[in-house]
Amino acid sequence: MLYSFKVIENGNDTLLRKTDAALFAWPWKNLGNYKYLLYGPFLAKFIHSMYWKESMEDIWCLHILILCALRGLVHQLWSTYSNMLYLNRTRRMSQQGIDYKQIDSEWDWDNFLILQAIVGSFVYLNFPSLANLPLWDVRGLISCLILHIGISEPLFYWMHRLLHSSHLFPLYHWHHHESKITHPFTAGHATFLEHLLLCVVIGIPTLGTAFLGYGSISIMYSYILAFDFLRCLGHSNVEIIPHSLYLHVPLLRYVIYCPTYHSLHHQEMKTNFCLFMPLYDMLGNTLNTASWSLHKEISSRTSTDERAPDFVFLAHIVDIMSSMHAPFLFRSFSSVPFSTRLFLLPMWPFAFVVVLTMWLKTKTFLFSFYNIRGRLNQTWIVPRAGFQYFLPFAVEGINKLIEEAILKADRIGVKVISLAALNKNESLNGGGTLFVNKHPNLRVRVVHGNTLTAAVILNEIPRDVNEVFLTGATSKLGRAIALYLARRRVRVLMLTKSTERFMKIQREAPVECQKYLVQVTNCKEAKQCKTWIIGKWSTPREQSWAPSGTHFYQFVVPPIIPFRRDCTYGKLAAMRLPKDVTGLGTCEYTMGRGIVHACHAGGLVHLLEGWTHHEVGAIDVDQIDVVWEAALKHGLKPLYNSS
Repeated sequence: MLYSFKVIENGNDTLLRKTDAALFAWPWKNLGNYKYLLYGPFLAKFIHSMYWKESMEDIWCLHILILCALRGLVHQLWSTYSNMLYLNRTRRMSQQGIDYKQIDSEWDWDNFLILQAIVGSFVYLNFPSLANLPLWDVRGLISCLILHIGISEPLFYWMHRLLHSSHLFPLYHWHHHESKITHPFTAGHATFLEHLLLCVVIGIPTLGTAFLGYGSISIMYSYILAFDFLRCLGHSNVEIIPHSLYLHVPLLRYVIYCPTYHSLHHQEMKTNFCLFMPLYDMLGNTLNTASWSLHKEISSRTSTDERAPDFVFLAHIVDIMSSMHAPFLFRSFSSVPFSTRLFLLPMWPFAFVVVLTMWLKTKTFLFSFYNIRGRLNQTWIVPRAGFQYFLPFAVEGINKLIEEAILKADRIGVKVISLAALNKNESLNGGGTLFVNKHPNLRVRVVHGNTLTAAVILNEIPRDVNEVFLTGATSKLGRAIALYLARRRVRVLMLTKSTERFMKIQREAPVECQKYLVQVTNCKEAKQCKTWIIGKWSTPREQSWAPSGTHFYQFVVPPIIPFRRDCTYGKLAAMRLPKDVTGLGTCEYTMGRGIVHACHAGGLVHLLEGWTHHEVGAIDVDQIDVVWEAALKHGLKPLYNSS
């Protein structure tokens, strides 16, 4: 018989873990999102009972559906809190980030909800009296607690220890422990067999109470939801229980575990096996003696204990829909490039209200982070959406937020802060010049990153191109692209109605190259040019002037809509991060995994090169090739030539 194995590195040991052991895989593994259709029969049976039988005998189907939805909500809310780095970053056990590999591995964390719904239906069908439980019975609470403490806790403890045995761990439990950083979704990340065993652990208090005659709907709901709440708590990677609570009530540390306690189990895997009560680890002599001292250290951390990032990418909200592309909302969704999804539409009004609320009173906050070569890189968000940058009365407030972020970065020791998108708008702050002039003694280097953006666009254009059409021609990027191409003896049709601004740029070019810069005032004049560089929003009518076979390069945010099917459209200038980046688990707007906007990459290159100058204001055309070569040297790759 052939077996499949997965190689897992554990410390200095390389172990082979079997992936096709009996009851390892989930029966609906290959269904993808169609697995949710398995809830269909529950809904159908309930509707049939209500409207055709005019009976409530199948109300248990509705209870199962509601309970599954509430359990999913518990996990989602814990995931939201766990990923709110701006609230809990100092109290995280592991300071590493969760990468794409772990997110993909835990993608189907909710499989256990389907399993327990099916198991619950079998129980109800075999014991119809369970469908007629009263709403509340106080005796059931006592009975449920006794059964949990007396049977479920020790049963789980010994099963857990058995799953860590040299025989069973390589077959099953390695799958749960392959998640390097614990997360609420890690609680549901286990094999089919392990969740079958967990059904027994949950069933003993709930069904046992019912069979004793003390069962109630309230007990069913409260016990199962509390069970999930505590499982998520233990895997949250954020310490929320104050150490003072254990000091005032010492017995409590043996009654209920804390996230720090369970994190030690995931780090060492030889101690702290309990379900929720460390009492059983104490009785089994498996309690990690460092649990309480580590809990005290983590729970007492303050912002002064936090490591300062080396690099900050200062971004902002693009629009209302993309504001939901955040790891603290939907972790899985934020790990793939943003696109409008149907499930987001009902939440748009709520997101809009939140964005407006942030306008009233919110400061720049930490959004995500990753590590590269020992350096900590963070993304901070200015809580303003793109449309707000074009409101005249909002300009001062936005600049104040950006300035405060720069001063904070300077105060805590950040080396480079890179301004994203509209945060470096010329009309807003002169591409960052406003802040550098106002604070001449800044130690942090302020960078707009557009030199690399220009380099990426220019290196995408084939060398044999001899004419281009450029919109947004007098912008910061447009000017640099035009001057660079003129030096390459490429004819540049610069779309602008301002002869004064055109002439100013033309005079910057070497005398022998000035003839290659040509002013045009409408798109019709480019109807023979097949290379369009778009730096300003282009309407369908404007795009219609491009000849068939035209390729549209872009540096406009958001990207233009590709109306022409007989033309090709490039994406925003971007680069793939080096392979030694760790802890990256989010996608930057519409960028693919491991890909960042060129201005982000430009700031990173500034850091890795150790450059001490600010990169603000107009782009230095002489530096375009220098920055490009530096980016390639440090392992960043252009998308058209990345592997």
